Amino acid sequence: MAENFPKLFDTRSFRINMDDGFNWIVASYGEAMEIMFLPILKALIAMEKFLQWLPWYIVLAVLVALTYLACRSWKAALSTGVMMFLIGVIGIWDPAMATIALMITSTLLAILIGIPVGVLMSRSNTMQSITLPILDIMQTMPIFVYLIPFVMIFGPGKIPALLATIVFAIPPVIRLTNLGIRQVDAEVIEGVTAFGATTRQRLITAQIPLAMPTIMAGINQTTMMALSMVVIASMIGAGGLGYQVLQGIQRLEVSRGLLAGLGIVFLAIIFDRIAQAYGRRMQQHLNIGE
Repeated sequence: MAENFPKLFDTRSFRINMDDGFNWIVASYGEAMEIMFLPILKALIAMEKFLQWLPWYIVLAVLVALTYLACRSWKAALSTGVMMFLIGVIGIWDPAMATIALMITSTLLAILIGIPVGVLMSRSNTMQSITLPILDIMQTMPIFVYLIPFVMIFGPGKIPALLATIVFAIPPVIRLTNLGIRQVDAEVIEGVTAFGATTRQRLITAQIPLAMPTIMAGINQTTMMALSMVVIASMIGAGGLGYQVLQGIQRLEVSRGLLAGLGIVFLAIIFDRIAQAYGRRMQQHLNIGE
């Protein structure tokens, strides 16, 4: 019989102390944190209700127009229209709008947080060395682990789903913002500096515009990762297409899960196509890349 690994660390005491400490945080600051995130919750609910209130053909027309503006292709725009029409035909329009609202809100918040963090990383090797391992943990830690503290603080609902989605989806935009700025040609920076540009002016007028194709790739990945979270988020009350998939699992209804899954696939194709096409056009405009 193999010998058991020696007990060098009292994990039981550590877990008890950690759980007690977190319970104290929830009891002391849980209400304050709920109040702090209340505006975000109201904004998410308002966006969801607005998208569900809009006539279907307006939403369809807007997405078709966005696809055409990004791709400059009527075929791509037409396929977007067909996929959105099919989402309505198979009876999952309202859940799809709830999913879009959650995805847009989480992606916007991830971008607003991620790009500044990526910029700071690009300007400090020390911060990069500290942040990269944290991003590795965020990307590899099972997402259910994030749900435990968020659900303890806020209870089941949209806010813990939103926060878990942001934590899961934000690493790509941080990484690629940092990478894109660091890869800007040093000669360009020297030229801008020679004209007397300050550090802030170099960042705004040269580094960020030239790094934008890479940043857009990060935004695209963040969008896709946010969309991939909808099923897990539905388990804690986020609703949307993920909840339809969850119901299919609970009730063993293959049809419900399949139709909701098709809706998720259609949305992923549409938003991925828009983001990628916009990034390619930006590369061509800046004469960067292939």
